This record gives sequence, C-alpha cells and structure tokens, in this order.
Amino acid sequence: MATHAPDLPRPDDEDDSSPRTPRGIQSVEVGGQLLKVLARTGRRMALKDLARAADMTAAKAHPYLVSFGKLGLIEQDAVSGHYGLGPLAMQLGLISLQQVDPVRLAIAELPALAQRIGYTVSASVWGDLGPVIIRVEEGPTAVYVAMRHGTTASVRHTATGKVFAAFGPRDRAAAALAAEGFAGALDESAFAAELDAVRKYQVAQVTDQLLPGISALATPVFDGFGQLVLCLAVIGPTATLQTGPASVAAQHLRDAAQMLSQRLGAPAASAS
Repeated sequence: MATHAPDLPRPDDEDDSSPRTPRGIQSVEVGGQLLKVLARTGRRMALKDLARAADMTAAKAHPYLVSFGKLGLIEQDAVSGHYGLGPLAMQLGLISLQQVDPVRLAIAELPALAQRIGYTVSASVWGDLGPVIIRVEEGPTAVYVAMRHGTTASVRHTATGKVFAAFGPRDRAAAALAAEGFAGALDESAFAAELDAVRKYQVAQVTDQLLPGISALATPVFDGFGQLVLCLAVIGPTATLQTGPASVAAQHLRDAAQMLSQRLGAPAASAS
C-alpha cells in the first residue's frame, strides 16, 4: 500500500501576522552600494576609494563595476582609471525627474508633517502675482487664520514670501514686492540681511507681522537642478510656536523639505 508523506509546513503557511519582506537578489543589492556611493559623492572615484566607501574590498567591487559598465550604469575614465556614473544612469535620472510631480509629493507629505509639528502646515508655489498657497493641512493645535488654497502670500511679510525672495529669481521677487508697495525692498539693508539669514539657515521666520499673536516658519524645496520649486510652511500661535532656526518645528520642516528635495533629485544635505 502506498503511503503518503505527512504534510509539511510551507513558507507560505507561516504565521500571517509576521511581517514579510519581498525576496530580492542579494548580489544586486550589494553591487548597488557602489552606485549609491557615486550618486552621493557626485564625482569620479578610484577603485580602492569607491570600494572602501561601499564597505567592500576592491577585488569584490571590480566585477560589479565591469557589469555595470557593460550596462552603461558606470563608466571608467580612460586616463585616470576612476569610475563615475555612466550614460544610462544619467538617462534614468533625467527620466525620473520628468516623472516626479513635486506638488503631488508635497501634498502627500503634509498630513504627517502637521501631526509631527503639531500646527497647521502649508505648501506654496510661485503664481502669477507671487507665492500661492496650494494646500493647507490643519494640525492638532487650532489656528484661527483665514488661510486657504489659492491665497497669495505677501513676499515682504510672510515666511513663505521670504523664502521665494531669498531663493527665487531676484527680478521676479522685486516685481512682486513693488506690486505690494515695497519697491526697492531688496536693497534695504535690514531686509537684505534677513534674506541672507534665510539662505544660511534654510528657514524663514516671522513673528506678529501680518497678524498679532501669529508666527510662522517656512523652508525651501529644490529640484535636481538646484531650482526652488515650492515652499513648506508652518503657522501657529506666537505664544507656543518657537520660530528660531534651531527650534523643533524648524528642524521638522527642514527634514521634510530635504526629503522632498532628494526625491526630486537634489543631493543629500551634508552633515554640519
């Protein structure tokens, strides 16, 4: 009589409550570290330096580089022998930038950002007359301000406007300021110094400027070409919202902006 082997548990029969990670190809992930190093450094590197930065030996790294070279992901300089990103990597990067929508990415990030900071946050882009708020997400702390989608922000008196004045085209900011009645503001020493501080700390701040008892912070989001594409801001009561560049709210705002910038192709910010 034929006997049947007992049913043995299969991997798919394991406890469904345990988290599962899709199976990948380890060698691809290992070799990919070399591509990450080149993308992070932004320059060509000698084999030994590239391998060391990817935490592997030169002998282990070389076969990966040969294969990546055949695909066009990496190319080797004929004179120095250093390795850099190849034409296929550049094509992939350009196509990726074309497919990414910065507004969509920012809007998706706002709900979690509002919860982390604890106050109302917004995203703005430059419109026909100045910075235009495209999305507002309320936080746990209520802010009684008539801020809605489509509102044009003051370049002179809002944190959002100061970010666009600091990082956007000078002539564009000058025209918007003139329309507000502040012609020549960019040449005023006090305002110029304020914009210099915005560039230095990557954050603009206002306290009780447009509305008594209301303060705000804003920070820029850049694309892969270093161009300002939009601005993230937080608004809250002056009594509780700390607005210094080193404040918790400012750090959360900068972290979100840097994450979005990196997804748009900008390099990671270097550690200070």
